[in-house]
Amino acid sequence: MNIVKHNKVIILGSGPAGYTAAIYTARANLNPVLITGDNKGGQLMNTNEIENWPGDKNRITGLELMDRMYEHAIKYQTQIISDKIISVEFNKKPFLLLGEKNTYTADSVIIATGSNPRQLGLKSEKKFQGKGVSTCAICDGFFYKNKDVAVVGGGNTAIEETLYLSNFVKKINLIHRKEHFKAEKILVNRLLKLVKNKKVILHCNHYIKEILGNESGVTNLLIKDVNSSKKNIKKIIVSGLFVAIGHIPNTNIFINQLEIENGYIKIKHEKHGNYTQTSIPGIFAAGDVTDHVYKQAITSSASGCMAAIDCERYLNSIC
Repeated sequence: MNIVKHNKVIILGSGPAGYTAAIYTARANLNPVLITGDNKGGQLMNTNEIENWPGDKNRITGLELMDRMYEHAIKYQTQIISDKIISVEFNKKPFLLLGEKNTYTADSVIIATGSNPRQLGLKSEKKFQGKGVSTCAICDGFFYKNKDVAVVGGGNTAIEETLYLSNFVKKINLIHRKEHFKAEKILVNRLLKLVKNKKVILHCNHYIKEILGNESGVTNLLIKDVNSSKKNIKKIIVSGLFVAIGHIPNTNIFINQLEIENGYIKIKHEKHGNYTQTSIPGIFAAGDVTDHVYKQAITSSASGCMAAIDCERYLNSIC
């Protein structure tokens, strides 16, 4: 294992937050090193069509957008290393990061490791990912205008995505493996209005047994009653499935190193800057690793910008 030379700033993660942080720190002459992790490009790489990226009126793919961010970061001499950090030591300076290939030290670190959507665990789910199976209604919902879709989940995210989809899809099948929803009551009340109007069909006490489809994408779901031991399986016709059963932030290696709440890295949210600082000065966090609400490429990118500015001010303060 090689020990890489010391760096002013290391950025962990290669999604919108990480690349944006790289662009801003590079333009500040901080010579950033970006370590990609094992999911180069982040979740956006699984998105086939993007229509809400400001300035791009035509559809682009997640791959195209992330390639452009990569090239932008390279243009300003960001050093991009393909490695995965497996442990860190933030209790002493310089900060130490142990990767699968190399060991790194830095005066400051920007964490943009993102989060991963919880999966149902079906082989067919992976097969149709991006071809009818989505984890983001705001990202992909518009492509199902006037079509029948399904949402699976019972928390705030599932209800919010159902409410959002109701604005343009034909009908929504909401599948929840329990009798009652754990979402906020105000959301459930809005949902029940849609149920009354037959915009939403509830399938409580059911789970998805299989996702069916063809080369064009998802066509049907097989759902089963959790309380029935018999082969009591229903087949519903849908063009898309939105999986909304939560996210898992990529924070395992930061446990016992940083302050973490519900799996997400806590940041300061200060009124006069330093918004993205974690519980340790010099360590900043941006994107989905801190955000359990918005989870959009544009918000991740914006927070990456903020982290870069906070990082620059921190480094200037210790010179």
